[in-house]
Amino acid sequence: MAQALLADRLGRAYPNEDWQVSSAGMWAVEGLPASEGAQAVLAERELDLSAHRSRAVTPELLDQARLVLVMAGVHREALTHEFPSVVGKLFLLAEMVGEAYDIQDPYGGPLEEYERTAVKLENLIDRGLERIRSLAA
Repeated sequence: MAQALLADRLGRAYPNEDWQVSSAGMWAVEGLPASEGAQAVLAERELDLSAHRSRAVTPELLDQARLVLVMAGVHREALTHEFPSVVGKLFLLAEMVGEAYDIQDPYGGPLEEYERTAVKLENLIDRGLERIRSLAA
């Protein structure tokens, strides 16, 4: 959800800039579609996740990235341990608004959890968009 929401917000706020937003997981199983809950919640926002497929983090993906945002401290710790070169461009999403807390993954939970998570993500992305843009420049 975070990938789609961030790509949407960047595209709307900066339509003349070429943004590439992608997602990958430390422990992701390759090739799975977005969960039904994520698809449903984002469909309400006119965002289509039907083409999304999960993928694992790779050194190549991290090397290509100008900015790496994670939702939880455990993700940051794992990435820092496994890929030390990413440290200077690795942040919690909440840090984009000057805070430091985890966003829990609603995977497998009820639709209401997906909705609450989407609202949290939208809030952080909207408030932190300029900082995200600045750090990714």
